[in-house]
Amino acid sequence: MASADTPLALTLGDPAGIGPDITLLAFAARSREAIPPFVLLGDEAVLNARAEALGLSLAIATVASAGEAIDVFPEALPVLAIEVPGPVVAGRPDVAAAPAVKQSIEYAVDLVRQSAARAVVTNPIAKSLLYKAGFPFPGHTEYLAALAANNGEAPLPVMMLVAGPFKAVPVTIHIPLRDVPARLTTDLLLATIVATDKDLHRYFGFVRPRLAVSGLNPHAGEDGSLGREEIEIITPAIEAAKAQGIDVKGPYPADTLFHTAARETYDVVLCMYHDQALVPFKTLAFEEGVNVTLGLPFVRTSPDHGTAFDIAGTGKANPKSLIEALRLADAMSRSAEG
Repeated sequence: MASADTPLALTLGDPAGIGPDITLLAFAARSREAIPPFVLLGDEAVLNARAEALGLSLAIATVASAGEAIDVFPEALPVLAIEVPGPVVAGRPDVAAAPAVKQSIEYAVDLVRQSAARAVVTNPIAKSLLYKAGFPFPGHTEYLAALAANNGEAPLPVMMLVAGPFKAVPVTIHIPLRDVPARLTTDLLLATIVATDKDLHRYFGFVRPRLAVSGLNPHAGEDGSLGREEIEIITPAIEAAKAQGIDVKGPYPADTLFHTAARETYDVVLCMYHDQALVPFKTLAFEEGVNVTLGLPFVRTSPDHGTAFDIAGTGKANPKSLIEALRLADAMSRSAEG
């Protein structure tokens, strides 16, 4: 585990998206926002060009090591060099950048595993472009799990969305909706419950977190008349988790889990598929939401939004979610050290 005097490792993301914008804006806000030191794994030339487009006057410096970044950060944005084939035009994604995007993620994970950085924070990627370049993973979450593999065995990655006290976990993630019932198993749900409970202890300081679990079907299946997944898959997982001493309840109808009074009854809600969690979460916390990957041997956070090519380089990008992701990565890594 890296010590508190090492930086966070921030990945490049898609260089034509708003990753460079929000990185520069977050760095510019470092004094008033109390942002922890980070080092960007990317291309100084891309950042200089974007800073000019945004009218930002910032010092940017290529460094030789993550350790050097700590000393540089008060005066200049430290960059560990990864060359992006140019030219990079804001708002015009190019598949030629895919190898650099992938290399940046790998570099960040290597730094953390070598204890040269405390956590991985990832800027948004354009998955469709990576797929065109042969990227075989559904998204960041699955790729990070593969990079964290030990003796060929990858951990179960758990996506958790965080905005202050509100936390939501989709049990199945980047798969078509039609595939969810077949992929949702008692074993998967139980493993997700266990991993979530464990990392809420480790990274968020909960002594006994309260977990709520949604149903898959409308009205949580209505006692089997609207589907039997709640009876045959979800409830057995909940009972098995309770037998391990975990405070977990459900399954509840998803349409009653997200109003204010309901959110006060749990510390995290587990949903059965991607949009069941992300639609209410982004409705409630679009600007400040953070994507966290639990279940890994290192801390990973990310802003909870995409590349926003349509506003890249225009000055309209909001760095709030990245700022919150940096702060949360800092807090989680310190909690793990304690």
